[in-house]
Amino acid sequence: MTTVSPDGSAESDPPTVRPAERADLLEIHRIEQTVFPQPWPFSALESYLGEDGFLVAETGDPTTAPTVAGYVVADTVPNHGTPLGHVKDLAVRPDNRREGIATALLSRALGVLAGTGAGSVKLEVRADNEEARRLYRGFDFEHRKTIPNYYSNGADAYVLVRTL
Repeated sequence: MTTVSPDGSAESDPPTVRPAERADLLEIHRIEQTVFPQPWPFSALESYLGEDGFLVAETGDPTTAPTVAGYVVADTVPNHGTPLGHVKDLAVRPDNRREGIATALLSRALGVLAGTGAGSVKLEVRADNEEARRLYRGFDFEHRKTIPNYYSNGADAYVLVRTL
């Protein structure tokens, strides 16, 4: 639902963020294919079902059929006794961008990772993806290194890290 504030600007209700379910996978995969030039295969997404850090954001009326507007995949890896969080995938349906969905998903994923005892979180982002980099800067992620030719099309990746 969108409301109009007294100053005339539109305000959207925050999306509902919940664990991903098997019934969401087809829609998640569609978003993955739409958003990324190198989408994950369906089986890769499916392998994260049941993980605490595999979350979806829904928009629409919760009394009808809400729409999966985005998702995040995050987990931890061992790191010298303190788990390291890793945001592996984050995507929002193009027609739902600028509605706070990525912010809600990332915020919730960071909370899940903090709950595991992770001391910090890393992620990789395309060096030329300024919109995503702006989101991550807003969450205090810092550029730690560049991986040349990380993506199959030769694009570089920035490795970003933040402490929890």
